[in-house]
Amino acid sequence: MRAADTGTVKRATRERAAGPLVLDVRGRPGPPPLRFVRARDGAPALHQGDRPLFLARWEGDGCCRDLRLRRLPGHRSPLPPPTAASMRAPADWRHRYARWLEDTPYGPLHDGRWALTAHAVFAPGIWTEDLVRAWPDAVLQVYCAGGWHGVLPLRPLSAPDAPRVKAYRKHARDGTLAPVLLWWVSFLDGWLLLDGHDRAVAALAEGREPGCVVLTRLPDEAEWRRTADAVAEGHRERMARLSARPAGPDAERQRAALERGYADALAGLPHDEAPTPVWPWPGDA
Repeated sequence: MRAADTGTVKRATRERAAGPLVLDVRGRPGPPPLRFVRARDGAPALHQGDRPLFLARWEGDGCCRDLRLRRLPGHRSPLPPPTAASMRAPADWRHRYARWLEDTPYGPLHDGRWALTAHAVFAPGIWTEDLVRAWPDAVLQVYCAGGWHGVLPLRPLSAPDAPRVKAYRKHARDGTLAPVLLWWVSFLDGWLLLDGHDRAVAALAEGREPGCVVLTRLPDEAEWRRTADAVAEGHRERMARLSARPAGPDAERQRAALERGYADALAGLPHDEAPTPVWPWPGDA
């Protein structure tokens, strides 16, 4: 299925999948407005339109390297600010964010499959020591096995007693605070905070982790189908071996376990992450 052309906006197809909201984006070949580009020294830089949002350089060799970066002002959120009334109204924020990401001139969507996943629980430390609070400079320790696994804001974080943050803190206490939007970046093994900087500060000031919607790029449909076919072939082989064995009291239990494992494997395929693309530096081939 492909997105319908509605003037200048390409609407993504929502795929029926357990768990995340999966978008099939077509008609946007890229590069998108918000994108990583590769500098001539090989380090990734983040651009939004023709404006750089951070510049970086690698330090170290092999798998244990630091990415030293400097963020620059000018980040434009891809989402409109939520109103108090909209936050109090029951909603699936994934669908709202999907619609806004399709419409925005500041977002990262381009051709391919994307997932929007509600994420409420993170590993310990993600929103404490692994949240980059300093501005504008930061050093991310990026390892081959494990990665950095933190949250990088794209603008300075406000003080907990800033007027807007204080208004959001009441929503945090009431349980009506809109989730922040994070973008999972594979080569950082971490998240960029695209929207909701003040909401994140408000939630943390109230002693709780921010509710999140995580945007992740998924493998394309052909790759997904190849993986699904391989999973199905493996399941058929295991079922055939089970059928060839003498019947025993555990046969039905083993058959049911194989069927559950097969269903779980297929359901988990949309969750697999594809690498975050890095586009050529403007003017390069």
